[in-house]
Amino acid sequence: MATKPPAGDPVQDAPQVAPPKHAAAGLPAIGHTLKIAGQQMGLARTARTLLKVNQKDGFDCPGCAWPEGDKRHTAEFCENGAKAVAEEATLRRVTPDFFAEHPVSELAARSGYWLGQQGRITQPMYLAEGSDHYEAVPWQRAFEIIAQELHALGSPDEALFYTSGRTSNEAAFLFQLFAREFGTNNLPDCSNMCHESSGSALNETIGIGKGSVSLEDLHQADLIIVAGQNPGTNHPRMLSALEQAKSSGAKIISVNPLPEAGMERFKNPQTPLGMLKGTALNDLFLQIRIGGDQALFRLLNKLVIEAGGATDEAFIREHTHGYEEFAAAAKEADWQETLTATGLTRPDIERALAMILASERTIVCWAMGLTQHKHAVATIREVVNLLLLRGNIGRPGAGVCPVRGHSNVQGDRTMGIFERPAPAFLDALDAEFGITSPRHHGYDVVRSIEALRDGKAKVLFAMGGNFVGATPDTEVTEAAIRRAALTVHVSTKLNRSHAVTGRRALILPTLGRTDKDVQASGKQFVTVEDSMGMVHASRGNLAPASPHLLSEPAIVARLARAVLGEASRTPWEEFEKDYAAIRDRISRVIPGFEDFNARAARPGGFRLPHAPRDERRFPTKTGKANFTAAPVEYPEVPAGRLLLQTLRSHDQYNTTIYGLDDRYRGITGGRRVVMVHPDDAAELGLADGSYTDLVGEWADGVERRAPGFRVVHYPTARGCAAAYYPETNVLVPLDSTADTSNTPASKSVVVRFEPA
Repeated sequence: MATKPPAGDPVQDAPQVAPPKHAAAGLPAIGHTLKIAGQQMGLARTARTLLKVNQKDGFDCPGCAWPEGDKRHTAEFCENGAKAVAEEATLRRVTPDFFAEHPVSELAARSGYWLGQQGRITQPMYLAEGSDHYEAVPWQRAFEIIAQELHALGSPDEALFYTSGRTSNEAAFLFQLFAREFGTNNLPDCSNMCHESSGSALNETIGIGKGSVSLEDLHQADLIIVAGQNPGTNHPRMLSALEQAKSSGAKIISVNPLPEAGMERFKNPQTPLGMLKGTALNDLFLQIRIGGDQALFRLLNKLVIEAGGATDEAFIREHTHGYEEFAAAAKEADWQETLTATGLTRPDIERALAMILASERTIVCWAMGLTQHKHAVATIREVVNLLLLRGNIGRPGAGVCPVRGHSNVQGDRTMGIFERPAPAFLDALDAEFGITSPRHHGYDVVRSIEALRDGKAKVLFAMGGNFVGATPDTEVTEAAIRRAALTVHVSTKLNRSHAVTGRRALILPTLGRTDKDVQASGKQFVTVEDSMGMVHASRGNLAPASPHLLSEPAIVARLARAVLGEASRTPWEEFEKDYAAIRDRISRVIPGFEDFNARAARPGGFRLPHAPRDERRFPTKTGKANFTAAPVEYPEVPAGRLLLQTLRSHDQYNTTIYGLDDRYRGITGGRRVVMVHPDDAAELGLADGSYTDLVGEWADGVERRAPGFRVVHYPTARGCAAAYYPETNVLVPLDSTADTSNTPASKSVVVRFEPA
């Protein structure tokens, strides 16, 4: 039976700590799934909803972007996917009475967990200037307020249009079209904070900023390297693919500063034997120091070149550019420097080399552990170098696999959500709609915060997400947000971004993935693109949480009509009535979406073209895959300090907090913990169970402090520490970003420890 939300914030001042687990999923995952789902939805609704998750006639999980195979399980979801669905399909409601009872000043003092537990928002809400309470407002009035503020701007570039990765292809296409018809490329998105580094590196090296592998490729690989990623928590269904690869003879190397239960052993809940015994996944665990990955891959590349006969000379000659310069740089790689940078031993690296040389088909997977460093783009380029050396792009069972976090973050970028759009895309958009899109680049997330801080931006409109909770340098970001004239958030549930606002604020409640979407022409579906370039339909099956909700395409269409008025020749009303009309336009603007409506209606959808994978054609400036030769970098940490990485708990998805436990790491009942190797803790005088303030150190000399963290002695890599975000976002300087991509360097934060 569904339960009521917590009345007060749970006390988190005494987290309990037990030894970390050495296996993921199994019976505990099933039990926890049923518990959370039952609390939010009740048993009958749980069954009706979860059986439609990721099914061909159902809805796409609002969690991660991991793909589904053609053959689906009855239960085609993981524990954390079920939590995401339960939070959206919850029976709990946030009505105008809730806002009358709880002032914004109180909401700002609440935890993200408490806010998220309150339930679905039921009506548009408006926070007037000087008020401490949101009040219900009609939709038409909400759009009038937005139009008033946008029309008052000195330039369209004073507006920011942010997109979360949950937004559908149809809504994202309309959103970027509206922004560009309004006159700006200020389209920051959540990619700017995660896989922007991947896109930057891959566009330069192979000509397309997406992964080159399919699910079937993983099953056929000889070797899979999983670097800077924790699939057991962040992409649990990936464990099934790794298990199938192992059953076919694949070897797996995990490269990560922390041991993770999911990579040690996977207890597949789909089979009795899987639940009882499980499958050991890691063949080799390289416990690398934070930020040492570029040095590791550079040395491996040197050793592959020196092995003699180990490179694919025909592939290098016919399909690549820049080999000689790269090879000269690789030969300079130094064993001692690499051991210092990585914290690894020579036998560890030699064993990894032997596995690479024995593999004819190699895939490298990665996530935030590679993308959120100053030298992130150079690191990913070095990964590509390794694959190019042995011809491991453009053949079955091999390639690059950046594992995306949010369910349609890749699709949103495909639809044109990008502050630096390609001229060819803008040309096609303008030709289709008879508009003139701006050609100058817009702001990404970090530059958007700077623009708000400096008074250069005055309106923030966020299509989903939790902008305040997801971004770095919390105090700077929140002060910047409060300088805005208006902040608008299209949301399903409460988060901190609704409590830290501009002078005026709006919350526009929208349909979720689980909700039926019925418009004037009948029931609608939307589409999404998974992490491997498959586009497919998503159809909700539940009655909307309130009759006052609008879909995301409807919100954008009505916003555009209110702001652009009769001067716009775009058929916004038609787009709201029938999403097929949107897909028809997409098919004429974006390559790969020809005959979009017919292909999207097919069960399972369709795969987008990928020239390097499909043809070994590389649409780079050179017309070939590019070797690169950046100088090797790695963080150097002063004595008495550690290098902190921010990460998720198991009861968390991005900034959404489902609970206060991190079951696999043995931590329960609280989130303000910092994991430190026992030997480092001894040197720093940090007793297990003691409390400390984390103080960030950065070139600007500003003190950034995260107070009151319980010290947990944990088997991290030496010299490294780990703690959960968003609690530690306060420590990440706004100016600490990756070269080229400008992604916040949230995995490379130098900290010192002071008594709490």
